[in-house]
Amino acid sequence: MSTAPLASDPLASELPLRDLPICVAGEWRRGRGHAYDSLYPADQSVNATLHAASADDADEAIERADEALRRSGWAQARPHERAAVLHRVAAGLRERREALAQLQRRDNGKPITETRALVDSAAGTFQFFAAACETMDEELTPQRGAALTMSVHEPMGVIAAITPWNSPIASEAQKLAPALAAGNAVVLKPAEITPLLALELARVCEQAGVPRGLVSVLPGKGSVVGDRLVRHPLVQKVSFTGGTNAGRQIAHHAADKMMPVSLELGGKSPTMVLDDADLDHAVAGVLYGIFSSSGESCIAGSRLFVQRRRYAEFMDRLVAGAQALRIGDPASERTQMGPLVSAAHRETVEGFVARGLADGGRLLCGGHRPEGDGRERGFYYTPTIIEGLRNEQALCREEVFGPVLVALPFDDEDDLVAQANDSLYALAAGIWTRDYRRAWALGRAVQAGTVWINTYKQFSIATPFGGWRDSGLGREKGRLGLRQYMHQKSLYWGLNDHPLPWAA
Repeated sequence: MSTAPLASDPLASELPLRDLPICVAGEWRRGRGHAYDSLYPADQSVNATLHAASADDADEAIERADEALRRSGWAQARPHERAAVLHRVAAGLRERREALAQLQRRDNGKPITETRALVDSAAGTFQFFAAACETMDEELTPQRGAALTMSVHEPMGVIAAITPWNSPIASEAQKLAPALAAGNAVVLKPAEITPLLALELARVCEQAGVPRGLVSVLPGKGSVVGDRLVRHPLVQKVSFTGGTNAGRQIAHHAADKMMPVSLELGGKSPTMVLDDADLDHAVAGVLYGIFSSSGESCIAGSRLFVQRRRYAEFMDRLVAGAQALRIGDPASERTQMGPLVSAAHRETVEGFVARGLADGGRLLCGGHRPEGDGRERGFYYTPTIIEGLRNEQALCREEVFGPVLVALPFDDEDDLVAQANDSLYALAAGIWTRDYRRAWALGRAVQAGTVWINTYKQFSIATPFGGWRDSGLGREKGRLGLRQYMHQKSLYWGLNDHPLPWAA
């Protein structure tokens, strides 16, 4: 049951937003799907009332996007012309930074300091891909006969982008910006429970001059809207960030259509503390890697390996640090951890913890719902550390997506590599050591798409990101991230003076 927002909330007087419209190819109207409330995870007050998109809305958005792409000239526009629009999107996000950050805080309960960083990230993403679009070279390939050969890249058409609830505006920008820069139309499906920022991003794009119809935002269920986007014959590519099971289903449908996909999926990332590590840096980095964003992060460092001779000392310091974290009101500048996104998700996290303890794990801290300061109204959960399990047990293998860390000692680096790589996932890893040789050897031996050394959870839009195995397919970010949304074409220009000899 929903409650009233706290009087101290900066948006208390402006919410809830009633009958929030969705965006169907530039038309702002009520969705044809079920009615529901978007709730603030910190106190269960209502952010907005809206109707979800339906499969019919998805069909309309796709078909109108295809038409708009052909009519608008966006696909044929020169790169610097598209880049100018994307620069205006970046400027629009920066102009509205605080308002968007506050709305993002309400959308999924992240602390305000983090949501400001997410808005900055989204603006930087549009700026980066504007520059990448304007400066990307085509290729004149080596001549091997009587023809001039070259390779060019062209837009794909209608792109379906499906994003998760944990970092909405940043995730959405990472798909929307390169897809638009490449000359495509985009139908964006945000998570049903976090619709607010995607809709605002569409408004910013509209105001910046993205042609009408090229961007749609369809909040709704993955089983309804997402399924239709994946199956529709006019959709030329799906870019998905979310759970591995859903990603596997998308890959099956894409195979039937012979359609490319980008899948950024789950993780169970190892973070490794060697016996020569700077413990001040390592403790702070491990805490940040697992407990920032309340652990609701695909790259959370949720498996901790500490060399045995430093294990007790390190764990004492780590537990003390976890217990000192400030958990509370996301609107406060001092808050480090906000609530989990929903009651159902908190219950899932609690179930994982209960299973780990039943399997023989020992609880070092956390493992309960905090009380006081109004936190009973929200979906809060304390930072939790468990030891005493083996790497093959369920809590060490399954993605919790919450503030739960499993700690395991290791003896030597061969043992460490074997345990770190013994996972279905291969998204990220962290290494803490003063020895660059050990760091290099481990960084190359560990199987992960991203490896952080003496840091964790740092990102650059200029650096490719993605995983292996059950952590996904393809890469986002980087200059070549633009090419993920384009078809490659080869051109041969005949230079021979005489007719082809076969027909002579």
